[in-house]
Order: sequence, then C-alpha cells, then structure tokens
Amino acid sequence: QVQLVESGGGLVQAGGSVTLSCAASGGTSSSYAMGWFRQPPGKEREFVAAISWNARATVHADSVKGRFTISRDNAKNTVYLQMNSLKPEDTAIYYCVADQTTTALRRMPDYWGQGTQVAVSS
Repeated sequence: QVQLVESGGGLVQAGGSVTLSCAASGGTSSSYAMGWFRQPPGKEREFVAAISWNARATVHADSVKGRFTISRDNAKNTVYLQMNSLKPEDTAIYYCVADQTTTALRRMPDYWGQGTQVAVSS
C-alpha cells in the first residue's frame, strides 16, 4: 500500500504561481510512477501530469503544457507540481496519484491522495 499526502494548495491570483508537494510512504513508493489529476468544480477528474519512477520520462496534459512542471525527489519520496501562469480555469482539487507505470497511471491510478484545493482568482 502506498499513502499519498498533498500540500501546498491555496488561493492565488491569475498569472501567479503555486507549487504542490506530495509525500509518499509505504511499500516501495520510490519505484512507482507518480502524477497529478485534478477535478474542477462540477466537472470530471482529469489527468494533469505524470513522471516515471526514475524521473527520466514526464508527460503533461496539453492544457498545462508549458505552464506546469512535474518533478520528483526519490530521496525524499516526494513529487512536486510547479504551476506557473495560473488561470481561473486551473481552479480545482488537485490529487496526487501513483501506479506501476505512467501508462497505467494515466488510465486509472491505483493510489490517490486526499486532494488539495487550488483556487485561482481573476
């Protein structure tokens, strides 16, 4: 079992930046692909970004490409999401996720955190 705990959400103005963190524990979390999903108000959850266990491969949704960057520090069992040039449409609950591979993660992650709210004001 892998436990995921997010932090770093909050209220930010459009054009601003926020960094989300996710601490992983349990099992061999450093060997898992990790990533982020989000759920905007009244909408379905959607994929945001993923990173392979060794950080050699990353993938970002088209809607955030060039603005968001995923990274990880396996020594700290932590994954990050640096979010720049935020827009009101980025307002959502952001969930940290983990799975065996980035491909599996993008379909339906096995492990989910409890989520952290990010609200972007215009």
